[in-house]
Amino acid sequence: MPKINRLTRKKDFGTVFKKGESLKNNFLVFKILKNYLKKSRFGFIVSKKVSTKAVVRNKIKRRLRVAVFKELHNIKNHADIIIITLPEIKKKKFSEIQNVINDSFGKIGIF
Repeated sequence: MPKINRLTRKKDFGTVFKKGESLKNNFLVFKILKNYLKKSRFGFIVSKKVSTKAVVRNKIKRRLRVAVFKELHNIKNHADIIIITLPEIKKKKFSEIQNVINDSFGKIGIF
């Protein structure tokens, strides 16, 4: 995913957590805050509750990044979005993750 589409600063994460709205699915939680930039930015949180192994957590993050990257061209309303994973994500296939992200983006209203 391009660097301009990433949330990287702690301050940005804090703002989204304080002022953003939430949407929860089976294995993902979305924190959304509309922004006035010409791009959407995404942050991913995979805690040690999901897996104590860094290899597994990083694999999940890579899958989420790819699923979001495939939908970047469809986004019309820009927002800062943090995607937080729940432990059930370990059992999900990539196609299931991608479908949930697509459905959630539709519910959020950024398409």
